[in-house]
Amino acid sequence: MSTSRSGDSINGVEGTEEGREVLIALIRAAFPHETVPGAAYERAADTVQQAAGDSTWMRVKLAQGLDSLQALADGRFPELTAQEALPLLLRIQHTSFFGFVRQTVVVSLYEDEEVWEALGYEGPSFDKGGYIDRGFDDLDWLPDPRIEEYDGAPLQEVVSDLPRGRTTASTRGAAVPAGQSRARAGRTGRGTKGQA
Repeated sequence: MSTSRSGDSINGVEGTEEGREVLIALIRAAFPHETVPGAAYERAADTVQQAAGDSTWMRVKLAQGLDSLQALADGRFPELTAQEALPLLLRIQHTSFFGFVRQTVVVSLYEDEEVWEALGYEGPSFDKGGYIDRGFDDLDWLPDPRIEEYDGAPLQEVVSDLPRGRTTASTRGAAVPAGQSRARAGRTGRGTKGQA
């Protein structure tokens, strides 16, 4: 990882190309997208390393987490497929190391314009005048809806499935605030304590 200080590496993974490859492989396995280019995952890894460099505690957690992940994979985590890496990610999912990587990557990866293009997102619209005049209903990834207009005789009434003679009206009276019910009863509010 590029955040190592001059000669004060925490372990054998920090500051090495191996550590960076493990981090990139972790991000690929946690956020798998076939169409997202490798450069976007590399930029996300760089962002994680920079964020960890701001805090000694996170720097230690990141270095130890990558080392542990590599140990769990018998030294070959970057070579694992997403399916092979998943059980290892499930084992570390509740660690502060994985939480830090996840929360950093969720923002950095999905703010990457190259990722937007790969996923088909056109980007924000506020700087282009909003969506109203830019095809907000452009759903080219959905089939066209089938629209048929009714041209028969006018409908007379809506048929209810309730038996005749029954209504949907409540048998209880509507709730009325206490002040209104006293006014209806002709009470002014004086000397009515204890009366309903």
